[in-house]
Amino acid sequence: MKIIVNAVPHEVTASMLAAALDELGFTSRAMATALNGRFVPGKDRKTTALSEGDQLEVLAPMQGG
Repeated sequence: MKIIVNAVPHEVTASMLAAALDELGFTSRAMATALNGRFVPGKDRKTTALSEGDQLEVLAPMQGG
């Protein structure tokens, strides 16, 4: 299905948020996710279903100085 991730269209086979994040290469445990403008806590990602056209925002901390 097609979803928008950080403003970029992606095709994913996963139907649940946690699986889609893995499929897209988001493996950091320290990240925040929002689906269609609503925050999704880490504990809810395995049970959050995705639908065609959903908009996902993924924020992860960056290192640097």
